[in-house]
Amino acid sequence: MAPPLNAFRVTLVLFALAVLFSLPALQGSGRDLDYGANLSRFLGRFWPPDFSVWREILPALWETFQIAVMSTLFAGLLSLPVAVAAARNLSPRPVVVVARFFLNVIRSIPSLIWALLAVALVGANSLAGVIALTFYSMGYLGKFFSDAFESVESGVAEALKAGGADAIQSFQYGILPHAKPILWSQTLWMLEYNIRSATIIGYVGAGGIGVWLYSYQEFGRWDRFAAVLCAILAIVILLDFVGERLRSQLNPPPN
Repeated sequence: MAPPLNAFRVTLVLFALAVLFSLPALQGSGRDLDYGANLSRFLGRFWPPDFSVWREILPALWETFQIAVMSTLFAGLLSLPVAVAAARNLSPRPVVVVARFFLNVIRSIPSLIWALLAVALVGANSLAGVIALTFYSMGYLGKFFSDAFESVESGVAEALKAGGADAIQSFQYGILPHAKPILWSQTLWMLEYNIRSATIIGYVGAGGIGVWLYSYQEFGRWDRFAAVLCAILAIVILLDFVGERLRSQLNPPPN
């Protein structure tokens, strides 16, 4: 007797079909190329990294960090009301549909496109990076925050409403305190993500270390390009370590 279908099996079958129909994406150019030699020759241009450019790299890294911090701050503040509107346990269905559609539209636009739009608006500077990553991050934080609000047990909020509290008070004292650790954890994750994103949007003039990456690539200075990558890797590892420690404090494991 065939096993009954469930959500897991259906999803597995659909994914297997997607893989099958996606196999043509693995086709190359059709030319007989020595991929190993090509890769070895390309990577050879990166070694050894030229760390003599550290005076140029450090200010750009600091600007990248500033862009990530400010965009995460603005995105977090803007995401809260949108997340409330998108949470099914807090808003009526028509409002939820509109809010979720809005967040889907924002998330569907890559950060580089947001950066291009911001550069066209305010010019090639760090402000463009802040604007771009603010909108890009708001799409994700709005989704994360709304899911956090929906996961909170609503019994306290309903009890407050029954006791005469209005909608704002029931949210402030019944929902937000329980969701706050999750919100902070997700905001920290977004900050780490924005550090990475801020290194890329400089390719289109939105400030940060990406400006130097683009410059070194254009002039074929791959040794200096490698030095920038090493600096970015060090920052990402440090932030990942600090973020993991902070998240573990915000969301301690159950005893």
